[in-house]
Amino acid sequence: MSVSAAYPINRPAARVIRDDAEAIRVAEQIAELLQAGAAERDLNRQVPVEIVDAYSNSGLWGISVPREYGGAEVSHATLAQVIAIISAADPSLGQIPQNHYCLLEDIRLQGTHEQKRFFFGLVLEGHRFANALSETGGKNVQDIRTRLVADGDGYRIDGRKGYCTGSLYAHWLGVLALDEADRAHLAFVPRESAGLSVIDDWDSIGQRTTSSGTVLAEGLRVPAFHLFPTYRSYERPTQAGPFAQITTAAIDAGIARAALRDTIAFVREQARPWIDAGVDKASEDPLTIIQVGALDIRLEAAEALLERAGRVLDAGKAAPDEDSVAAASLAVARAKVLTTEIAIEASNKLFELGGTRSTLRKHNFDRHWRNARVHTLHDPVRWKYHVVGNWLLNGARPPRHDWS
Repeated sequence: MSVSAAYPINRPAARVIRDDAEAIRVAEQIAELLQAGAAERDLNRQVPVEIVDAYSNSGLWGISVPREYGGAEVSHATLAQVIAIISAADPSLGQIPQNHYCLLEDIRLQGTHEQKRFFFGLVLEGHRFANALSETGGKNVQDIRTRLVADGDGYRIDGRKGYCTGSLYAHWLGVLALDEADRAHLAFVPRESAGLSVIDDWDSIGQRTTSSGTVLAEGLRVPAFHLFPTYRSYERPTQAGPFAQITTAAIDAGIARAALRDTIAFVREQARPWIDAGVDKASEDPLTIIQVGALDIRLEAAEALLERAGRVLDAGKAAPDEDSVAAASLAVARAKVLTTEIAIEASNKLFELGGTRSTLRKHNFDRHWRNARVHTLHDPVRWKYHVVGNWLLNGARPPRHDWS
């Protein structure tokens, strides 16, 4: 039996956010708290428990809970905006609840009324959910080896999971496993469950405090009530895929915002103009001015497509069908292309426009590029171009899975 990593998990005490406007206000307030220590947390790979608690107790983790079960059920556009606001402050912390929101969508799509009432109730209290979905050893991301077998009046899960974002900080984990017919099920289990181990071994160059490490299930017992037939989300048209993708794109938009924010401040306050510019301040250098303007325009375009994608998801949420789900996937694909590219470009341009002194370790500006480079690898953006082009040329609907 492996030893689970230690992290204080306190009893939650969350506020309940009531509407979209309140969600945006709270996000802006929490962003101020998170931004203050973001660079230091990245350097130290540590997140104080009071920061995580303040974040989840803010109520932001419950804003997608349906109104029927006491939540605000904010629009997809608002959810994306909230994630982007938080990610501009600290994208690692912005990513922690990204899979939490996706797990709540699984509950909404496949849970019974009793399951929804129970698990959504936990969320509104402030319980944090993390994922144990992906695996690192298969031939591709859909090659899942973790197995689910009937065991008495419940089930047993055995397997090894990777990229388990937020697992160190979670109250509950959603573990993906295949049954005897190779159908995917999602099991929600308390983090302290016997047979469940969280290994804090995430050592990527970016998104360093997401706790996206390993989770082991070794004879993990799961009651039937905690099991969700998530395979059904892809047997018929649902928004599970585009929902997951818009939350991911929002993180990249936040990374771009952060990089551009620090570029503007550094050019104004510390960078030196190039000798041929004939000006006294770097902020007066005409070539720098042009490039900052170009970055802002591309970021605005990315955020506009992100908002538009949210509206497309909103329009098809009540009665998703083949056409509305395809429209949502296409809208999110377009947004994700631009959020990916501006995140990488803005985080790189910071150094070009800031000059050599912007690379000093004390600034830790390289975290923006590291975060952008790592998080945008979630799925290959080159395939977003293919999805859009294949639709336009051949009328081919986007594939139905978590990455589309």
